[in-house]
Amino acid sequence: MTLAALVAVPAATPGAAAEAAHGPAGAYVNPVSAGMADTYADPAVIRSHDGYWYAFGTTDPLRSGEGKPHFLPISRSADLVHWDHVADALDDGNRPDWAAADASYWAPDVTYHDGRYWLYYVVTQTTTTAERNDSAIAVATAPTPAGPWITHDEPVVAPRHGPGGSDDFKWTYDPAHVVDTDGTRYLYYGSYYGGIWVTRLSTDGTRAMGEPVMVATDNRFEGAYVVRRGGWWYLFASSGDCCAGPTTGYSVFVGRSRSVRGPFLDREGVPLTASRTGGTIVLSPNGNRWVGTGHNAMVTDLAGQDWIVYHAIDRRNPYLDEPYGINRRPMLIDRLDWVEGWPLVRGGRGASDTPQPAPVTRRPSSGPAPLPLSPAVPAPTGSVVFSEDFDRERPRPGWTWLRTPAARIENGRLVWPTQDADMHKDNNSASLLLRDAPEGAWTVETKVRLDVGVETVRNYQQAGVLAYVDDDRYLRLAHTAIWNTRQTEFAQEQPYAGRPAYGSMTVGPPAETTWLRLRHRIAPSTGEHLLRAYTSRDGRTWTAGGTWTLPQDSRIRIGLGAMGGGGSTAEFHYVRVQRP
Repeated sequence: MTLAALVAVPAATPGAAAEAAHGPAGAYVNPVSAGMADTYADPAVIRSHDGYWYAFGTTDPLRSGEGKPHFLPISRSADLVHWDHVADALDDGNRPDWAAADASYWAPDVTYHDGRYWLYYVVTQTTTTAERNDSAIAVATAPTPAGPWITHDEPVVAPRHGPGGSDDFKWTYDPAHVVDTDGTRYLYYGSYYGGIWVTRLSTDGTRAMGEPVMVATDNRFEGAYVVRRGGWWYLFASSGDCCAGPTTGYSVFVGRSRSVRGPFLDREGVPLTASRTGGTIVLSPNGNRWVGTGHNAMVTDLAGQDWIVYHAIDRRNPYLDEPYGINRRPMLIDRLDWVEGWPLVRGGRGASDTPQPAPVTRRPSSGPAPLPLSPAVPAPTGSVVFSEDFDRERPRPGWTWLRTPAARIENGRLVWPTQDADMHKDNNSASLLLRDAPEGAWTVETKVRLDVGVETVRNYQQAGVLAYVDDDRYLRLAHTAIWNTRQTEFAQEQPYAGRPAYGSMTVGPPAETTWLRLRHRIAPSTGEHLLRAYTSRDGRTWTAGGTWTLPQDSRIRIGLGAMGGGGSTAEFHYVRVQRP
């Protein structure tokens, strides 16, 4: 759903039931879907003519133990924080005739245009090809958000072959419908395999027309959502594994363009199509109960305040039923602020897990008072606890090798050929250089050059800094080659339900030489270790990333590593540990 679509819905007087439910702005606690669902992923929200807000979700059972999926569930709310399930958009009578019997239906997008409501969604398996693993975009229309929905008889975007031949299809996922200022309709779609594209639509909204344009690179983004604000088009897109249980690092990024067709650049001017991929962070895990904060939509309340609607995972209760089954992804809502032309969730604080001022859903009223901005990149200014400049024949006392030494000091650099070894779940073969972390709050910073180039596939060569507890519990911030992209990946591995769980989030774009920083503090309420990632391309301008946690009793060691496959060389310039 788009802001343009919200504006296009004519103002209406709420029905009696809706008006009665609209009370003075109070408070709410996430997840807002708790009253009607345990999971409600990929939410899309729109305000209807009847004065209610309607939310659509991806196909899943709504409750633990329910078993039976709801095909694009629809819920309704008078205040954006209390929701009731009212229907499912699809049933046996209106699913696409061209959908396979075992198809699922994902990632709905709902808009209002030309007197009707439009629901674009993913069909995961079609009968339009004789092959497996295809996917396509469908559309249905209805006079009201509650239905009845009538599905168009052909795909809007048909399955798209990849380069691998039979059964190799690009992921035609995650539609987002917008209407340009001249009335032309467009659809964004795509995911990790194939990237995000935008195509012009036919005037009746049922067919892709002309040549599509890539607006965000493959192997990095999915879940497009687009709004127009202040003469700019903003492309929100999610990044990371959506569904890694307690280690899900799913996050929301944004770029903007003067044209609906791009190019979309981040705040630093880096394109979302670049190999060293751009994207300004909007929402990322912040160390509270919520991880996997992604796949967003946006609504505007009656006071004009914008709100981001998204799903997330409670890291202490990450699965709907059995471990490593369906991820439990309820729907959350938080205030979306705009600072110097860029969106921030709660002034940079991210997802909330405490009572928050509720959206304004009754006129006349004013919104909550503005939040002060969160200090995004605090520079360490305290005493230096330890500094290593690699200006001796060997590293200074205190460093120890885990497994076989794999680097040498040469011309004031720690020169480390990337190892044909790794630290990932059951593969713990990479050597690490470790030393004990100090007590209390601290920040570790390193500067590393990694010669992985751009564009070419170099999976998964990387070099960076770690907060290491043991081979099954660690955090790693590294410049990493992931297929054709180069990313700064902030990974976590931890034991869960008898198995190692692994996931990651991304931070800022890397350069050939990248500065990496981990800031450590203790959570006052739980005693957990909170570690937030920062990256820089020049050592001066820093991007603040997300936060992972380690248990209170963890003995943390600071580490360096270069791994993920042979063929590249890392050069570490220094390691510095400093008080805040």
